[in-house]
Amino acid sequence: MSGFDVLTRGDVLDLALQARDYLVSCGVPGALAAKDPRLWGRRAVDHSRLGWLDLPFASRGLLNQVDGMVAEARHSGLDHIVLIGVGAESLAAQAIMEAHAHAPAVAVGSGAARPGAAGQDAPGRATGELTVLDGSDTAALAFAMERLDRTLVVLASKAGVSLEGDAYRRIFSAAFREHGMSEREAAGRFLVITDHGSPLHDFARQCGYRIGLTDPYLPGHYGALSAYGLVPSVLAGADAERLLDEAASLVPSLGKDEDNPGLLLGAVLGGCAQQGPGGLARDKVLLREPGGPGALSAWISQLLAVGTGKRGRGVVAFEPPGGRGDFPDVHGVSINPRSAVEDESDTSVWAPLGAQFLLWEYATAVSGWLLGVNPFEAGSTVVQESEDDAATMLRSAGSGPLTAEEPVYVEDDIEVYADFPWPPGAELRTVLGGLVASVPNDGYLSVMTYLSGDFSGRYLAPSMARGSGRPVAYGPGPAYPHATGTVHKDGPGNGAFLIITGDPAPGDTLASHPVPGRPYSLAKLQLARALAELRALRERRLPVIRLHLRDPVEGAGRLTEAMRSVAGARRP
Repeated sequence: MSGFDVLTRGDVLDLALQARDYLVSCGVPGALAAKDPRLWGRRAVDHSRLGWLDLPFASRGLLNQVDGMVAEARHSGLDHIVLIGVGAESLAAQAIMEAHAHAPAVAVGSGAARPGAAGQDAPGRATGELTVLDGSDTAALAFAMERLDRTLVVLASKAGVSLEGDAYRRIFSAAFREHGMSEREAAGRFLVITDHGSPLHDFARQCGYRIGLTDPYLPGHYGALSAYGLVPSVLAGADAERLLDEAASLVPSLGKDEDNPGLLLGAVLGGCAQQGPGGLARDKVLLREPGGPGALSAWISQLLAVGTGKRGRGVVAFEPPGGRGDFPDVHGVSINPRSAVEDESDTSVWAPLGAQFLLWEYATAVSGWLLGVNPFEAGSTVVQESEDDAATMLRSAGSGPLTAEEPVYVEDDIEVYADFPWPPGAELRTVLGGLVASVPNDGYLSVMTYLSGDFSGRYLAPSMARGSGRPVAYGPGPAYPHATGTVHKDGPGNGAFLIITGDPAPGDTLASHPVPGRPYSLAKLQLARALAELRALRERRLPVIRLHLRDPVEGAGRLTEAMRSVAGARRP
C-alpha cells in the first residue's frame, strides 16, 4: 500500500467534521506542523518534545550506523536479537517485525515475535529473528536460551534498568559466562539503547556495553521511528528505510487544513471523547486489524493511554474479543480493512506501517489538545510508582513471602483476595459476578494476567463482556499495565479490574530458578509486580479483585467456566 486515508461514517461523521473545523479555526494544523509548543500554553510544552515530527528524516542518519552493526553481528554469527523492554520500548519493534515479515510473527508465549522471513522484503538485507522479553512469560526466555550461541541482547529503556531488565540482564550474563565467554566477550553481546545522560547510560558504560543514545527530550511513547523502534528491528532484518519513506510520504499532508488524515483522525478521537451523539462521550476505541489483534494495536493502545490518560480524561483502547457488543460509548476503528464496504467500524484507517506510526502520533497530539491535556507527558510517575513498590516488596521479603494477606475464600485451588467482606455461602462465580456488577454504566473491565503459562485474559473477555454489558481490556503483566496504566489510574477512573496470579506452571524451571545475584526468582518478581499493581488500584479506590491459581492449568479452566456461568446468568 502506498497511499493513506481516513474514512469516518455513521453518526460520528458530523461530530468529527465539527471538531476538525474547530481545530482549523484555532490554527492547530499549521502550528503543530511548525512544532509550535504554545498550542498547549506558554511553557507547558518544550519545543524539543515535538521532535518526533522530524523523525521520518532525522532517523535516516541512524540507519548507516545500524547497517554497520548488522554487518558486524552477522559476521559474528549473531542473527537472533533479544529485545528486553516493556511497553513503548518494545511494542514498536514488534509491530515493525510483524509488518516486514512475509507471514505474521509467530507468538512464543506472550512476549516473543519470530518473523520467519524478516528482511526478505529488502533484497540483500540479512535476515534474523526478534524475541521480546517483557516480563510476562518464560516461554520467550526459554526460546531465547536455545539460541544463545547466536544471540545479541538489546536492552532498551529511557531511564534506568527496570526490575525485569535487571533480571534478564543477569540471566543472560550468567548464561554467556557459563558458555565459556570472558567478561569482555559477554559484554560484547549487549547493546543498550537509552537517553543521553540517563541512569542506564552510566550503568552501561560501567559494564562495557555498546551504547546507542537517543534524544532525552523525545517522549518515549512517541519513539516508534527513533532508535527504540528501528535499531532492534533492523538488527533482526527489517527494512527501516522503507518504513521511513512511508512516514515521510505523510508529512506534507500534516500541515494542511484539508485532506489531512491525521487531523481528521484526531478530530474523531478527541471529539468523540469529549461528547458523542446523544451527549454521551465515546472515550473508548475498539481497534480491529484484518488478521486479529497484533503489535500495532497494542502500540496504539499504549500511545493513546499515555498521551491522553491524565487529569481524569483519556481514551481507552480495546481489542476483539473484549469489545464485541453494542456499546454506545465505544468507537470502532479498523486498521487497513480489506474493504470499506464491508467494514463495520465507525472509522477506517488505511496506511502502510511507517505512515500509521506518524498518523496515530499526530492524531494523539490533536486529541490531547481537544481534551485539554499535554500528550507529551510520559506518565512515568504512575509506572515508576508500581515498580518502586514492587522493588520495596522484594527487598523487604528477602527469601520470605511477599505478602501476609490471607485469601478470603478458596475454591478448587483458586485463592480469592478481595478488600470487602465475604458473604456466607458465596462462591467463585459470586465474586466474579460482584466485580462485573461493579462496573459503571460508562465504565469497562480490565483483566491483567501475571502467569507463566499461556493463559490470557482473551479467554475471559467474551464472557465478561456479555456478563457486564461493557467492553473488556486485557493483557499480560507487567507489560500491559506498564504500557496502559496511565489511563487506568489517572484517566476517567471508571474501570474495574481483575488481576490473575498463579504458581509457576509444572515443569517451568526458568520461572522458579533464582535470578543470579538476587534473592528472588522470575516468578516471585512477577508476583511482586502484580501485588504492586493491586495496591496502586486499591489506593485509587478502584474495584479490583486478585485471583491466585495454585495450579495454573487446572485453575484457568475452572476460572473460565465460572466466568461463563456468570455471563449465562446475566444474559438477557
